Parts: sequence; structure tokens; C-alpha cells
Amino acid sequence: MMRLRYLTSAIAQQIDKDLMSPSGGFSIDQLMELAGLSCAEAVFRSYPPTASANKVLVACGPGNQGGDGLVAARHLFHFGYTPTVWYPKRKDAPLFNGLVQQLQNLSVRFIDDEALESTVNSETSVVLDAIFGFSFHGEPREPFRRALEVLIRAQKERNVPIVSVDIPSSWNVDEGQNTSDIAKQFNPNVLVSLTAPKMGVAHFQGEKHWLGGRFVDPVMDAKYDLKLPRYPGTSQVVDITGAQPTEA
Repeated sequence: MMRLRYLTSAIAQQIDKDLMSPSGGFSIDQLMELAGLSCAEAVFRSYPPTASANKVLVACGPGNQGGDGLVAARHLFHFGYTPTVWYPKRKDAPLFNGLVQQLQNLSVRFIDDEALESTVNSETSVVLDAIFGFSFHGEPREPFRRALEVLIRAQKERNVPIVSVDIPSSWNVDEGQNTSDIAKQFNPNVLVSLTAPKMGVAHFQGEKHWLGGRFVDPVMDAKYDLKLPRYPGTSQVVDITGAQPTEA
């Protein structure tokens, strides 16, 4: 049985700081690019595009998680999908504005709140959930709560699969899904953990669990005792389905 270190929110934040420190050498846009590429590959490996099933709805939140989704949408376009982006609370910053512009240059469609439900129900093959990241706490507010309800119904009634980025939206990064009613109902089919899996997904029961973010060096791996698996070949993701937390 594979065992990995599952991170608390505090350790996950510290690792991000270390990665972007002078000794880590990464910038936020580099990490976002690698994370988004990992998520796009996970979608491709889980639900390859076909002539009749190639439409991905990318649901983006206002933070860095949403940025990962925007990057993933661009890669999904180049992988042969037709992505549609729901991004209701846009972050007005050069990095995020650039990611939006890149998608607009590809004629990727952005939809508003009113079009979300009809888009999910009429033309979506798979959903990439990039709404909330590991800093989320409490109850989701509108328009995100309604969006999660739409995704839950589509999954239950139409079998639309959901791929979540790092932590399923509305789940608590440390305590999992037993912290709110909406979180208890939200059960993505696939999870893409980034850097290392988080404590809140220790009991994830979906079909597939990928690890992405092939940017952790051996020194940092040893420093935090992450016990990261080897990535195969040139892949940006590795299958960790069924992996358990290391013993304390």
C-alpha cells in the first residue's frame, strides 16, 4: 500500500512560501502554469476527448485555484477539448488578466451565472472544479454555493463527472467534507492533489486520485518528509489512488 504525507493547511502554506522563496526559486506564475498543466493532463488521462465527448466546463474561483483552472483550460484546448469557462469573480491583477486574455485569443467561451446550469446540463462532458483551494473555510457564498448545487445535480442526474483541483470545493483542507451540508453532498469522481495530498482528502472515495505539480526538489521532499512517488516518464501526474497517510 502506498503511503504519503498528507499535509495540513499550515504545512501546505509553508511549502508554498518555501517554493517561492529565494532558495526555492519559483514564481507564482510558474507554479500556476505547472499546476494547471497537471490538472489538464489528469482530465485527459481520466476522460480522454472523443468526437462526442470533448466539452469541459472549467469552474474557476477568485483566487489562485481559479488561476490553475484558467491555465488548465488553455491546455485542454490544445489537448483537443472544447473548454467553456465560468469565472464570475475575476481577480483584477496582471497575472490573471493575462490568463483570461490567452483564453480569449483562443476564442474560448466565458459564461455568466445565468448560463451555468443550462451549459452543464446540455453540453458538458466533464467538469473541472477549480473554485476553492486549501485556504477555504466555512460555508460557500453565492454565486459559488449555487454553482456547487448545479454540479451536484448534474453529477447525480446526468452522470457528469467532476474533477477537483487539490481539494474538492467546499471541503475543509484539514477536516474534509464533514464541515458543511454542501460539502457532504459534493463528491468528485477524480481528484488532482497538487504538491502533496491534503489531510482533508485522506478519505477521498472517488474513482481516481492523481498527484500533480512535478516541481518539488529532493531537498524539500526530505525536509517535509513528503515521501513523494516517482513520476512516470514525462508525465506531470502520477496515480496515487488508494494512497494512505503515513503513520504519525
